[in-house]
Amino acid sequence: MESFESYSPQRRLSRFYLLGLLIIFTAVWFSNIEYRKLVRPDEGRYAEIGREMAQSGDWITPHLNGLKYFEKPPLQYWATAAAFRLFGDSHWGARWWPATTTFACVLLMFWAARRLYGDEDIALSAAATLGGCTGFVINSHINTLDGGLAAFLTLALLGFLLAQHPGATRKENRNWMLVVWAALALAVLSKGLIGVVLPGAVLTLYLLIERDWPMLARLHFGKGLALFLLIAAPWFIAVSLTNDEFARFFFIHEHFERFLTKVHRRGGAWYYFIPILLFGSMPWLPFIAVRLRNGWQRDRSVAHPLVGEGGVVKALQPLRLLLLWTGFVFLFFSVSSSKLPSYILPVFPALALFAAVEMQRMEPEMLSRLAWGLAAVGSGLLLIVIIGGERIASEFSKDSSPFEIVRNYVPWIQASVFSFTVGAIAAAWLFRRYARSTAIVALAFGSLIAGILAMDGHGELSRLSSTYHIVRDIEATQGPFDRSLPFYSIQMHDQTLPFYLKRPVTLVQYTDEFALGLNAEPEKGIAQVEDWKPRWIALERGYAIMNPANYERFTAEGLPMRILARDPRRVIVSRQ
Repeated sequence: MESFESYSPQRRLSRFYLLGLLIIFTAVWFSNIEYRKLVRPDEGRYAEIGREMAQSGDWITPHLNGLKYFEKPPLQYWATAAAFRLFGDSHWGARWWPATTTFACVLLMFWAARRLYGDEDIALSAAATLGGCTGFVINSHINTLDGGLAAFLTLALLGFLLAQHPGATRKENRNWMLVVWAALALAVLSKGLIGVVLPGAVLTLYLLIERDWPMLARLHFGKGLALFLLIAAPWFIAVSLTNDEFARFFFIHEHFERFLTKVHRRGGAWYYFIPILLFGSMPWLPFIAVRLRNGWQRDRSVAHPLVGEGGVVKALQPLRLLLLWTGFVFLFFSVSSSKLPSYILPVFPALALFAAVEMQRMEPEMLSRLAWGLAAVGSGLLLIVIIGGERIASEFSKDSSPFEIVRNYVPWIQASVFSFTVGAIAAAWLFRRYARSTAIVALAFGSLIAGILAMDGHGELSRLSSTYHIVRDIEATQGPFDRSLPFYSIQMHDQTLPFYLKRPVTLVQYTDEFALGLNAEPEKGIAQVEDWKPRWIALERGYAIMNPANYERFTAEGLPMRILARDPRRVIVSRQ
């Protein structure tokens, strides 16, 4: 297996070529963050926290639906609130942080790979592989906290490789390790202790396997820990002093209980993340699979400029570290009692760099055969979705997801699969002509556009997954909602509703993630539906949202309600 030094510069790519690719990539990457409506639960939740923070000016204590909310740290809330303050509430403002941090992650991959390997072909391949990785693309364009977390963890991973690689001087080692410590602090401010637990565990495993104990002296614990605390600690101290309930809830409930128990009801089988990893690694999965064994082989080089008085130290095994990173993150969340698809997002940058390096080592004939295999799979899927698309849509249809709405997604899926297939065919043809990096770029763009189209098509389902349309329909016919009137959410809560109403709602017989906030301020909720009914009857004016079954039940009971609008999943009524 080649060492870092074995990659000497082969050629410099045209600046105009790289600039053109960057412009196209930027346009495609950011093309849909305003277009799509916010969907429940995560997108609505994190947009609303930022909106309430911007409105209240309280940058210490996050609030969701007017209630204290301590499930996650505030870095993304701050970024979203700042965007709302500067540019107003928008879908773009809600999604800019995950989209921008992951976009920067792709650019960082190019820069770091070029420094590590001295080869712009490898650098371009690494950036293209990450920018076209299905799991990375999809999760980067959804308003969750995992995009920012993955970006900072990737900065930490790449910073560590730059700090420890054989070409680093002592000054570079120190400076890059400080970048690593700063990135870990920002990861903690993004999503909690997971930001330091994952990298710490991976490094421990690597040290145990490699027995590279001198590396401990190159981690700069003293300066690094001081920088880490300087960045991460102030908010934790401030919020703890302001809210007595924070520390127990955040550190015990949100970390240990979430990991060890099913308190959040987000369980899954042991194989939950296997299909997500396989699908998310596309289109690079075949290239990764055939090179896993090669990636684990040891680099026998021992020369290292960071050697001290103690003698020669071991060379870093970068690809082995990438595989350890991937394996540990995957297994960690697989054994967790709380599972969501976006949790394993940090594995994809590591896999992308691994795939890029290994694809540069593979024979063009092998690369072309694998790309033709992808083209064959894409062609088969395209045939299926063209011939049987409407039948597939009917299989996914039900009362709460009517066929008339679901069928509108089919053309977008067809276009998505078509884009993927065209990219694979182009790559297979280019690999044969020894245009390796161009082929990787073509395959990456085919996959990137496929992911963007699939997400844009999901907008056809937004009447089911978002309150945007039902709120706008009411405002178009009835005028704006009177924000001075009570608005009740009966035995349900759609996280997108407060954002589109621009106000909190009163929860009726609904707790879920609001338990802490309702315990702190019980007057902001109503414990039982039976307690709500007399309040509703006594009202002169007010609003309520409920599911269709409750609407039919309350109507049968003679509760006074005037329907304002309804869709397959919700009904909004007024007391007027």
